[in-house]
Amino acid sequence: MAALSSDDSPVYLRLRGTIAAAILRGDYGAGDQLPSVRALAAEHGANPLTVAKAYQSFQDDGYVEVRRGVGMFVLSGAAERLRRAEREDFVAHQWPRIRERIDLLGLDATDLLERVDG
Repeated sequence: MAALSSDDSPVYLRLRGTIAAAILRGDYGAGDQLPSVRALAAEHGANPLTVAKAYQSFQDDGYVEVRRGVGMFVLSGAAERLRRAEREDFVAHQWPRIRERIDLLGLDATDLLERVDG
C-alpha cells in the first residue's frame, strides 16, 4: 500500500496517488471503469508499463477488478477501504515528519489550523 504520493515518489506511485485521489473524491465510484492504461499513459506522459504497474497495485490491494477484454473497474467499498488505508499511512509515516518540521520551525499547530480555516 502506498500513500497519496509526493513529488519525489517514483512515477508509478505518483500515478497511483492520482488515481487514489480520484477514487477518494468520488470521480470513480463503485462499478466505474478506470481509464485504459494507454489513455492514462497518454494523459500523463507516462510509459504504459508504468501505468500498468500503478493499476496492478490497486488490483493487488483489492480496490479494482480486471474484466478481460473490457477494462478495470472500481470494486464496491473501495473508496472506504482506500480512505482507511491512506489515513493509517498518513498517521504512521507522513504526520511524524510534518510534526517534526512544525516543531523545528517553532510553529504553533493551532495558528496553522487558523490560517487554513481563516
